[in-house]
Amino acid sequence: MDTMPRAVNLIELDLGVTGMTCTSCSARVERKLNKVDGVEASVNYATESASVKYDPAKVNEDLLIDTIKGAGYGAFALSTTTPETASPEAPADATGQERIDAARDAEADDLKHRLIISAILAVPIMLLSMIPALQFTNWQWAVLTMTTPVFFWGGAPFHKATWANLRHGSFTMDTLVSLGTTAAYLWSLWALFIGNAGMPGMTMEMHLFPTDSSMDEIYLETVAVVITFLLLGRWFETKAKGRSSEALRKLLDMGAKDAAVIRDGHEVRIPISQLAIGDVFIVRPGEKIATDGRVTDGSSAVDESMLTGESIPVEVTTGSKVTGATLNTSGRLLVEATRIGSDTTLAQMAKLVTEAQSKKAPVQRLVDRISQVFVPVVIVISILTLAGHLLFTDNGLAAAFTAAVAVLIIACPCALGLATPTALLVGTGRGAQLGLLIKGPEILESTKKVDTIVMDKTGTVTSGVMSVHDVAVAPSFDRDEVLTLAAAVESASEHPIAQAIAAAPKTALPEVTGFQNTAGRGVTGVVGGRTVTVGRPSSTLDDALSASFTQAQEQGATPVVVMIDGVNAGVITVRDTVKETSAEAVAGLKKLGLTPMLLTGDNLGAARVVAAEVGIAPEHVIAEVMPDEKVSIVDKLQAQGRNVAMVGDGVNDAAALAQADLGLAMGAGTDVAIEAADITLMNNDLRSAVDAIRLSRRTLGTIKGNLFWAFAYNVVLIPVAAAGFLNPMLAGVAMAFSSVFVVTNSLRLRGFSTTHEGRPVS
Repeated sequence: MDTMPRAVNLIELDLGVTGMTCTSCSARVERKLNKVDGVEASVNYATESASVKYDPAKVNEDLLIDTIKGAGYGAFALSTTTPETASPEAPADATGQERIDAARDAEADDLKHRLIISAILAVPIMLLSMIPALQFTNWQWAVLTMTTPVFFWGGAPFHKATWANLRHGSFTMDTLVSLGTTAAYLWSLWALFIGNAGMPGMTMEMHLFPTDSSMDEIYLETVAVVITFLLLGRWFETKAKGRSSEALRKLLDMGAKDAAVIRDGHEVRIPISQLAIGDVFIVRPGEKIATDGRVTDGSSAVDESMLTGESIPVEVTTGSKVTGATLNTSGRLLVEATRIGSDTTLAQMAKLVTEAQSKKAPVQRLVDRISQVFVPVVIVISILTLAGHLLFTDNGLAAAFTAAVAVLIIACPCALGLATPTALLVGTGRGAQLGLLIKGPEILESTKKVDTIVMDKTGTVTSGVMSVHDVAVAPSFDRDEVLTLAAAVESASEHPIAQAIAAAPKTALPEVTGFQNTAGRGVTGVVGGRTVTVGRPSSTLDDALSASFTQAQEQGATPVVVMIDGVNAGVITVRDTVKETSAEAVAGLKKLGLTPMLLTGDNLGAARVVAAEVGIAPEHVIAEVMPDEKVSIVDKLQAQGRNVAMVGDGVNDAAALAQADLGLAMGAGTDVAIEAADITLMNNDLRSAVDAIRLSRRTLGTIKGNLFWAFAYNVVLIPVAAAGFLNPMLAGVAMAFSSVFVVTNSLRLRGFSTTHEGRPVS
């Protein structure tokens, strides 16, 4: 690939790529694009897209699309950006993304239809072929009639992919499927039309060694069963693919759709896309802030949890910076737009998610890696077997062909095809019963390798809900009285801290009158004839209350002062509470050999208090970080040679979840975090992270065990078949036995149990 001069104004183009069935496909498309002069391309199998930078003096969009189509795949433009005409809009092209989603959905629906029809036909085919008592007169022709649509129509995705792969000298799982089923089908046609297998009254019996009637036996059940089970695996994979694009779309949907802008002294509501830098817009209580800006008038509390992950709103006033898509909870604000479109914090977060996801291309499946060597070796052995028998034995053409086909049939990937999907379906099905959603086979490999687990604090280790942690009172006041009076006044406020105080008393709250909310100071009301103020201290606190106030601040909690009739009566400390199960979860993660770390946007004092409660070492606490910093910290840990798992629940965690080698999202978190993660913990219990990693590791172990035994019988029986000592019918039986073993071994995953149900995890 030529190195392009920096002075060239490159055009950035995003392309949708359809028809890719594995990572070798995306690698092939990437190689083809990068061979074009003036092109730098990166192809992402997970998002089914290509990011291309090209020199318009050498290349155009049509040539790029034709290059991809020439490699055997579909392509269409998603978006185009040039340095001169950079779009101010968000970086995702909704129409293009809808085309990718539509193509994926259409593929899934097509596979589902093929699967259903093939399964319906495969059941009687298998029963008739394997049970002699059911073999009525001319049963073999009925089996051929049912198998033919399964082979040609049901197996079409594998045959088409095989042809495309062979054109580029590549061997994958599709090659194994197509090769094995084609050999079995053509053998059966030979036996039916040329041999004696088509004679009325024909039955099949088992023989250990080839006989004179070997050419009279058919293997159509192999065709039907292999294609049906592998359609099941392909459908499952297609449904699980492309989650990152959904995460990106949901992230962008979090922004405001329009804004109330002041122009020429009048309020005008316009679409967000028409906002310009310098526009002043109105944000009323309960509305989202339209874009990044600076407050020019008003004061309020802004919920920035989507950005920081922290539940405590931030007080803003004239001159404060605010972020688009955050929520104004109380006062009316006038905001001057300072950043719009792709420059906003929300758009940058979307970019982080996209970039992190593209860095984490799915691991090429173990089966595909083996297939690259296994398939050509089998073909060579089969050809050598045919030639060897013809040249060095006197057994004739029939015996030579029987031995060669026996090699192909014994190598047919029935168990190989079942090895991954059956274990994955059983393992993920059991996980779903336990509230653990595992998105795909490549994720299982990640769980085996991780050695460090980084956890977000709020909503993950803690509940994310504020509550009263402590009440300190002056000597002349009663604790319950101070709390009740403060709660009565705070019950009239919608602020999360106020709501936490209002919920603390166990008794009914007295009525409050004359309620006032003073921005930046607190709230005041009259309760039972007494004036009560709750907020920041307006006078010097005595030593005891001052110590409580200072200690709360040092620990990252939020202290508020209660004044009754102008006298400092007490300090109420409000903080996020640690989940009861978090300490047990951290201990379980340590037993798995993982190093737990706490990563949060909260202050260091609060983070260290939480870490101490759950058993995380102080040196493994990283606080006061923004979303982009979370990504860089995960990236830094990976650069140190660590394999990092990330647990989070907020939008601000989405990019880090995608960047991590393994992303785990709490089920009560945002859709963006869930979609960006690899595993979702639906029950919102951090202990489920332990179970998820254990289940994933055991499922991966089962898959590898299945693959070992699927190949073990090949290794043993291929030489036997090549020597002419194996009846092809017995080869079919061996395949069936290996399939039964693989399925039975996979079903053992149903016995997996969680640690926190009182049963050991097996």
